[in-house]
Amino acid sequence: MRRTVVLALLPIAVVAVAGVLGYIVLWDWGFIDAFYMTVITIGTVGFREVRPLTPAGEIFTSALVLAGIVAGGYGLSRVFALLLEGQLLGVWEARRMSKKISDLQNHTVLAGTGRVGAAVARTLAAAGADFVVVDTCDECIAVAREEGWLYVQGDATSEEILIEAGIERAGSIVTALDSDAENLFVTVTARSLNPTMFIVARSSHESTEVKLLKAGADRVLTPNLIGGRRMATMVLHPTVSDYLDLVSHGSGLEYRLQEVELGPGSWLDGRSIADARVRQTTGAYILAVRHRDGRIDTNPSADAVLHAGDHLVVLGTGSQVDAISSRL
Repeated sequence: MRRTVVLALLPIAVVAVAGVLGYIVLWDWGFIDAFYMTVITIGTVGFREVRPLTPAGEIFTSALVLAGIVAGGYGLSRVFALLLEGQLLGVWEARRMSKKISDLQNHTVLAGTGRVGAAVARTLAAAGADFVVVDTCDECIAVAREEGWLYVQGDATSEEILIEAGIERAGSIVTALDSDAENLFVTVTARSLNPTMFIVARSSHESTEVKLLKAGADRVLTPNLIGGRRMATMVLHPTVSDYLDLVSHGSGLEYRLQEVELGPGSWLDGRSIADARVRQTTGAYILAVRHRDGRIDTNPSADAVLHAGDHLVVLGTGSQVDAISSRL
């Protein structure tokens, strides 16, 4: 943009310098008179001449007028083109973004892309999940644009902005704003617009967790508290910490810890884990089961019977988890 403005002003500057030098060198005018005459000539304001002009001076002045008109017209055209191009690109990008967001269903709305929100966004992007970033920060939106994320620039506490992000069709929302009060407001607003969605909220203080849960959040995380606990685990149980890193971040052997739902007509419906031979046929482990009645079995036995609607927490490599997911 700066280069375009410089190129637009350069011809006018060249004409102005040529005019001043012309009056000084050819007719021995003083700098002030030459400068003034050049300005009123290029500006075509129609003031009288500073000094009487010879026929040669009149020709020079007429040429200066024409050159000023051409240079000024060129400069204005470049500036207007820049403004128009920026407006058109902005309108086109906004329409394109709005169209893509309107096509989403069961996606995640991410309110706030600071340090915590940016980590959430990159994790969702790596998993191939559909999500929409909502933030007021110009730098954050620039990052979202560069990463290819869908975004809405605006205040996430605004009902209109959340609707623009497709909150009414979303399956979940993560509110990771810096202020607990803002996260509380987003939680209340999101729950009122979409009563069935899953809400994860960030809190800066442990005392705020209860308020966020009462406001409608399904899960509340306090990064400082979780970070402290993880650091303590690294000291007290380093092997356990290494194992959690392995299954949480997909490093090393690319183990994944994933939740899958058992659908109607699945080969596991009505069968026990032992009868279904899950480990033998897929290679994945079933670590926990959240039954359809809400009961959670954190260490299911081989005799545990599974039913449609149960949610299984499975552990395995990417191919093993995909194998059991496809069968469910």
